[in-house]
Amino acid sequence: MTIAAPPPFPDHGLSWRALTAADIDTWHALIGRMAEADKPVWSETRADLEEVFDSAHNDPAATTAAGFDDGGVLRAVGRVHGNAGSAVAYTWGGVDPQWRRRGIGRALYAWQADCQRARFAAAGISGGVLRTYTEEQNAGHTALMRAAGACIVRYFTEMTRSLDVGIPDLQLPEGYVFRTLDPADSEAVRLAHNEAFADHWGSEPRDRQRWKFTVEHPQLKPAWSMSVVEAATGETVAYQLASFDPDYRKQSGYDEGFTDLLGVRRAWRGRGFAPALLAEAMRRFRAAGIAHAGLGVDTENPSGALGLYTRMGYEPTKRDFAWQLPLT
Repeated sequence: MTIAAPPPFPDHGLSWRALTAADIDTWHALIGRMAEADKPVWSETRADLEEVFDSAHNDPAATTAAGFDDGGVLRAVGRVHGNAGSAVAYTWGGVDPQWRRRGIGRALYAWQADCQRARFAAAGISGGVLRTYTEEQNAGHTALMRAAGACIVRYFTEMTRSLDVGIPDLQLPEGYVFRTLDPADSEAVRLAHNEAFADHWGSEPRDRQRWKFTVEHPQLKPAWSMSVVEAATGETVAYQLASFDPDYRKQSGYDEGFTDLLGVRRAWRGRGFAPALLAEAMRRFRAAGIAHAGLGVDTENPSGALGLYTRMGYEPTKRDFAWQLPLT
């Protein structure tokens, strides 16, 4: 499938083309300048940007628009991506703080919508939507989404818990044991994750390529990550994957071990596996000298995850919005 090259946006004073792998460093530098102005809780790492050029379904030549000033400095980027055959696509975008308030963000979002309409049409998908995640504190991004006609469809809450407070002494049911994650031997965990999240809003199965990136990400901590297996059979029934962002302290004032993924397969739910996993993760965080445990939750999660995390001592710190724009 061939998509037209990004539009030139001549009124905005930038030269436009698709991103290439040679742009990773300058793209990462742009993200750093944006982070200084916007103070996000998390920013993309260089490894995250490298993954963009490894995607079989989302060729950057057809899914990115990059604007450079007369000096060759990258000032704005827009990207769309999604799983093959899915009716949901996602956006990533950003404008250098020095180049904002010129309409570039609006033009980029309009390009993303047009680009993804063409991708949906080529794939024979009707009724597709464009989804964007923003932080509540980023008023400019919120204003852009509203002006473009997107609507909030979901709220997500980041939560944290001090590890100075006593960790609950929660154990696994008899006959089950923890198994520390081995990234090179984690296919059973991938399959358990896809099954556990099959009924979660916004979740799509992770193929082997995406899973490999997940478990080999520089911030993932295998020693803090584990599955729960049945001792007699070795069957994986639940799991918890955790990471550490060394830059998190800059905006929070403390270090945090973060639970990226937590899941229990449906047949094993309601037996205490999730709280036992969280307690074990807390013990591992604290043993490594980490001050807090953190995670994120869909506030409308039907499994009652928000209530569980509250009972485990986690407290809300910030909210994220999921916006959606129908592409008809």
